[in-house]
Amino acid sequence: MRGGIDVGGTNIQAAVIDQRHRVMGKAKVPTPRHGGPAEVVEAMCTAVRLAADKAEIETPDLVGVGAGLPGAVDSQAGTLARASNLPNWKKPYPLAAKLEEELGCPAFLGNDVGVALEAECRLGAGRGFHSLLGVFWGTGVGGGIVLNGQRWTGRHAAGEFGHLVIERNGRPCACGGHGHLEAYAGRRAMEARARKKERKGVKTNLFTLMKDRKKDRLTSGVWERAVRSRDPLAGDILHEALDAIAAGMASAINLLDVEAVVLGGGMGLRFGLSHAGTLQDWLKPRLFNPAEPPALLIAGLGDLGGSIGAALLVPEA
Repeated sequence: MRGGIDVGGTNIQAAVIDQRHRVMGKAKVPTPRHGGPAEVVEAMCTAVRLAADKAEIETPDLVGVGAGLPGAVDSQAGTLARASNLPNWKKPYPLAAKLEEELGCPAFLGNDVGVALEAECRLGAGRGFHSLLGVFWGTGVGGGIVLNGQRWTGRHAAGEFGHLVIERNGRPCACGGHGHLEAYAGRRAMEARARKKERKGVKTNLFTLMKDRKKDRLTSGVWERAVRSRDPLAGDILHEALDAIAAGMASAINLLDVEAVVLGGGMGLRFGLSHAGTLQDWLKPRLFNPAEPPALLIAGLGDLGGSIGAALLVPEA
């Protein structure tokens, strides 16, 4: 069996899969909001141990564990840096070595969206396509690229969809840049905008729903309930996010001319189906070839795609 960890800005999802890629155990824990890499590593290991326990296996008996991560991943050195959606994670940190020390099995690192997209290509919605753009919309906005059946990683950092510039000198992004797509469509940025509007007197039930569900942030589930209840502010901010995603998609499609786009992530899974028409309507006019838009697909592996993809980083025994 192999373990996989999907590290998101809100939750850390772990799964243990067998040789037939069946999920034998899974677990989810909250992503720490404070502290630093050590606290995140502790949460990652907790999630893996819980998933392994459900699979009735000890972590040292796993063939290995893979981790899908946001930020700058150096899989050869086993380090992670500049993970802006994780607390105080800026400098390169020896993550693979720490996981191996704690879990007692080999550890392998990869980009979070990249590994999720590879899992979709092998096991999910992307099967049968040779060129794909992956857009995973959650706390931030991640991306991945598959060309000629192979994931394109560039010089280690290709596919940073959330950091496409959609407005010159635009809003500040958590990475330190300006005008990046994530600053308009990432769930963290959406929450910051909602709080700013509420402080200015704009009425919304977003934060009432958040408290009713005992959450400390506006999760994708809170956004979905607010939009369904026709909360005006939630609807406006969601439409702004969708418009930003459509603009980013159009730029990437015009450059790469991919066959399909796979939409995943917490927000993508919740709004991908209900707002697919809106997204396509805003996408087509921006395409160089609007007569042949790529297929828009919803991630078939759901919220387990990232952890399954991370497990696939581990070579089979």
